[in-house]
Parts: sequence; C-alpha cells; structure tokens
Amino acid sequence: MTLLETINLSCHFGGLKAVDNVSLQVGEGEIFGIIGPNGAGKTTLFNMLTGYLEPTSGHVRYRGNNITGLPPQKICKMGIARTFQNIKLFKYMSVLDNVKIGFHIHTSTALWDAIFRTPTYRRDEEVVTKDGMALLERVGLDRQAFNIAASLPYGMQRRLEIARALATGPSLLLLDEPAAGMNPKETEDIMNLIGQLNEEGITIVVIEHDMRVIMSLCHNIAVLDHGVKICEGPPEHVRRHPDVIRAYLGHSVA
Repeated sequence: MTLLETINLSCHFGGLKAVDNVSLQVGEGEIFGIIGPNGAGKTTLFNMLTGYLEPTSGHVRYRGNNITGLPPQKICKMGIARTFQNIKLFKYMSVLDNVKIGFHIHTSTALWDAIFRTPTYRRDEEVVTKDGMALLERVGLDRQAFNIAASLPYGMQRRLEIARALATGPSLLLLDEPAAGMNPKETEDIMNLIGQLNEEGITIVVIEHDMRVIMSLCHNIAVLDHGVKICEGPPEHVRRHPDVIRAYLGHSVA
C-alpha cells in the first residue's frame, strides 16, 4: 500500500529548477532512501513534503489525501515528522523538555492553562513527562533526561532530534542526513535505531550521503541529480545503474 506519493512535483526559484517533475511512491512499512550529489534537490524535496516550501507545481499525497501546500503543523498532526540536516534542538533546555515539546502537539493545554497551572495543564504535564521518559528509554537517552541538550555528544544530539520527532506520534518519519558528521560507532548506532523504528511499524524516508547506510537499510532508493529523478529501485539496481555512476563519478568514468 502506498503511504506517500509525489506526482510531478517541482520547485523552481526563478530560473533554477531545484526539483523538477519528480514522482515517487513510498510504500507503507518500508525504508526509502533519497540520494544524489550536493545540490541535487533532496532537502528541497523534504521541505515540500513537510510544508516548509510550497511546490511550484505537482502534488503530494499522504494516505490518499492531497496535502500539497498545507502548513507544517497540520502535516505533522496528520502523522508526518522530520529531522533536519542541521540539528535544531532547544540546546539550553533539558533532554526531557526537548522531547516533551514534541508531545504537546497532541495535548489540550492552552496558554491560559499554562499560565495558571490549571488541572488540564497538570494532567497533560504528568502524561507527557511519563511518555517522554518512556521514549527516551526507547532511544537510549533515559540516563541523560535531565542533562542540558547542548551538553550531549554529537551522536546523542542526533538521536535526541529523532526522539523529539517521534514524540509527535508519526506514521512516516523523514530523516535528513541522520548520520552526517558521525564516527563509525555513532553511525552504527543510528543505523540500528532506524532499523528498530522501522521494525516497530514506522515508515522511514531518509536522505543520506553515506552509501553504507543507504545500501544496508533501504528497501528502495530514488536518485536525484540537478533536481531530476534519474533512477529508482532496490539498492542493487541503483548501485549498478549507469546514470547513477555518471552522476557521482562523471561521464568519463562511465
């Protein structure tokens, strides 16, 4: 069953075609990889999927519903969460508080409740604290719950960003270069976490430059080059495709 679909999706900035007529289908329960050289349009594609950019043309469908151009908070409530290429934590808040922010998208607390500490606020806080600790344990960060986020090693900060995205309760998780800047041990840990989350039933779309991560984890991969999809299929098909070799290594090598 198709969970996410893009239909002739494009995003142009003046004369620059950052993403040009890209159609993809992501099946429910799979890990789908998006790769391509720098500037290929991968993050621009993510930004359109999650409402941070409005497409120039084309459509995005999630569970059969047209979500093209919806604001990020509405898309998030529908079950799509993401991380960013550059880590975007609340660095001077605790690890637990970073995760609790993710849970609050589904709570009923209003500003009035928070100011006056109403029973609704206290009830919601009790629930999100309990659920936040459970989620931190799930991703291996429970011992750091009360540490300041900025004090975490880089690999743990990546893991915390994923945990905060999970707090929104997604069915579809978009990861933008989750292994970027990591050492081999951290990369192995994040690969294990992604595999674990997929086994728990979360569909994952991942942008990544580390080919070991992509080829080991993904069921299917799409390759972008200068905004155009040049190849799509299982890892072995993509690895051997002449257009992919040309995009990464140059025409003379091919």
